[in-house]
Amino acid sequence: MKAIVYHGPGNIEWEDKPRPVILEDTDVIVRITKTTICGTDLHILKGDVPEVTDGRILGHEGVGIVEESGKAVRKFKPGDHVLISCITSCGSCAYCRKGMYSHCESGGWMLGHLIDGTQAEYVRIPYADYSLYHIPQGLEEEALVMLSDILPTGFECGVLNGEIKPGDNVVIVGVGPVGLAALLTAQFYSPGMLIAIDMDENRLEIARKFGADYSIHLKETNPIEVVKGLTQGRGADVVIEAVGVPESFELCQSLIAPGGIIANIGVHGKPVTLHMEKLWSHNIKITTRLVDTVTIPLLLKTVQSGKLTPEKLITHHFKLYEGITAYQVFKHASAEKALKVILSAES
Repeated sequence: MKAIVYHGPGNIEWEDKPRPVILEDTDVIVRITKTTICGTDLHILKGDVPEVTDGRILGHEGVGIVEESGKAVRKFKPGDHVLISCITSCGSCAYCRKGMYSHCESGGWMLGHLIDGTQAEYVRIPYADYSLYHIPQGLEEEALVMLSDILPTGFECGVLNGEIKPGDNVVIVGVGPVGLAALLTAQFYSPGMLIAIDMDENRLEIARKFGADYSIHLKETNPIEVVKGLTQGRGADVVIEAVGVPESFELCQSLIAPGGIIANIGVHGKPVTLHMEKLWSHNIKITTRLVDTVTIPLLLKTVQSGKLTPEKLITHHFKLYEGITAYQVFKHASAEKALKVILSAES
């Protein structure tokens, strides 16, 4: 089969790889129909994730058709149309029983990380009964690819950890794909005001189209003054950090109101400064989380009902064999006005 293969920092190739086979009775083999590229894949390509070794097939998101199932698989059979979770869950360890699938003792983030991933014609899915979801008839595949990772990440790590309530003033710092996912799902809870902050005017325009009441361009306006002005000097009830750099986390601390919650989504590769000298008396809560994908069933229902239309996040389409080009487009997202790309395996 063909796949997108990592060969060290800055080097990926479209090449032949052996078709995966069942290794454990709980495995299935899925024929990929559609997949995508994640910001985490770019981190891998930069060499930021040393656990990813030379020869690894990338990708941890996608939909497809079950081709073969292990003897112990109960919920899935060949021919089933499935959504692949970015997180592998055994379903029985102490963390899985708490719904913390990302910390599964024999799973977690494996695809495209510790084992071969989804940017290929076929992929092996361990613990299939707890790591796949049936796709209801009539739902658009491209929309559902967004439910593998990005929508649950924005929802779980940003919206749910932020405990958004009706009437809350919510600021999202960084409206790339994951920030926009938080923006879309925050609207489930009828916030009083949604404010988007970024330095990319195209993304701010999209945020406004997706439901942001106000947008703030970092290079043109003082975001602290604007947010304070919009909130009668109090600040935001919830601030969602969706960038992952020290400057954005520092900004979040300046925007939060007393009693508020800072919900971190961003992947931080450097230390940040925690201003306890200011926050200690302000009843602030700071939350962190890895996506567990426990909300995929709920999100599937919202897509099925038409309440959520995640295909709005997709800006570019490629064939799977055009994956190297797709990586270049996604890498230069600002210049290309790219959010999410779809890689389609159909010939």
